[in-house]
Amino acid sequence: MHYFFTIIILITVSSCYQIDRNCENYHTGHYNSHITVNGINYTSTFSRTENLQVEIFEGKIDSSMVRWINDCEVVFTTINPKNILQKKPVLVKILRTFKDSYDFEYSYVGETTKQKGNATILE
Repeated sequence: MHYFFTIIILITVSSCYQIDRNCENYHTGHYNSHITVNGINYTSTFSRTENLQVEIFEGKIDSSMVRWINDCEVVFTTINPKNILQKKPVLVKILRTFKDSYDFEYSYVGETTKQKGNATILE
């Protein structure tokens, strides 16, 4: 009998916790992005339409084509790559959404090393 109540409590508690992923709300807009790599914080600003993302990072402007794989995963391909690394497409997966921001992870397509960050809507 004790096991029965334990199982019922576990099912109730686990079914109440659900991560919000309203990714469609973040397909377009203006954002600040924050990531930490090797203990260093980086910030960029970007604007995204359904087909194009323009990002300003450390005073440099970069434009990428946008291709949504599904509601929460997108691939960015740099339009005018200046080096080999910029030729690699970047896969971004939205992990969790909030009222005015979202958490994401990203990596170069085909690579297993992932970084995480957060993007906040600019008003």
